[in-house]
Amino acid sequence: MITVTRLNGSKLMINALLVELIEETPDTIITLTTGKKYIVTESASELRLLIQSYLRSIGVLAATQKIEKTEGP
Repeated sequence: MITVTRLNGSKLMINALLVELIEETPDTIITLTTGKKYIVTESASELRLLIQSYLRSIGVLAATQKIEKTEGP
């Protein structure tokens, strides 16, 4: 879960695994896979960092990144 701020200042926790789309129009709109939409004060780049941090904390980000192995001597 990540915490975001609605335009009225209230905090909202959303499931980062359900985020399908983030738009800046100029307000930032988060669309979930369920179809629900939330307008938040955070920018798209801030949300990307929050989601990456969350995915890293649960081990998903590392599992999806390509790891290059180098040959040793």
